[in-house]
Amino acid sequence: MPMIDVTIPEGALNPDAEARLIRELGDILIGHEGFDPANKVAQSVTVVFLHRPAAVYVAGAPSPSPRYRIVPSVPEGQYTEASRAALVKDVTDAVVRAAGGSFEEVAPQVWVFPTEVPDGQWGSRGVIRPLPDIQAFIAGEHERKVGEARLARRRRVKAVELLAGALDAARKGVE
Repeated sequence: MPMIDVTIPEGALNPDAEARLIRELGDILIGHEGFDPANKVAQSVTVVFLHRPAAVYVAGAPSPSPRYRIVPSVPEGQYTEASRAALVKDVTDAVVRAAGGSFEEVAPQVWVFPTEVPDGQWGSRGVIRPLPDIQAFIAGEHERKVGEARLARRRRVKAVELLAGALDAARKGVE
C-alpha cells in the first residue's frame, strides 16, 4: 500500500511527460516493494499525491530551475539499504527522463526521501494494517510469511544499529 508524495512545480514538465512520470513512479515503488508492477491489487492501493508549490526558493531567492521532491512511504520492513538506494536511483532516473535533460543537469534538482512508516502506524479503511496483513492483501495469504520475515529483518537491523550506537557511546564514555 505505497503512498507517494510528489512535489512538482506547475509547468516544470509537459503534461504528457508528467503523466508518464506519475505512472512510472507508482510502478517503480510497487517493484521495489517486491511486487509485480502489473499486479492489479498493488496498483489499486498505490496512491500518488501531486503537490504544486506556490514557489520554490533556493538561498532565499526564487529557484531558476524546477525542483522535484518525491517522498515514497511504505510500511516498515519493505526497504533494505540496497533497495532504498536502488529506489532513489530509479526515481531520479525517471524524473530525468520526464524532464528531458541529462542526468548531470536534472539530478541535482531531485530529492527522494524513502520513508518507512513504523509497523502499527499504517492506517487504512479505519484500522491499523501491519505489514504481514498488507503483504497478504496484495500478494495473497500465502505471502503473509514474507511480510513477517521482512518486518523481522528490519527490526534486527534496527536492533544492531541501536546496540552499535550504545557500544560506541559506552566506549567513548570510558576514554
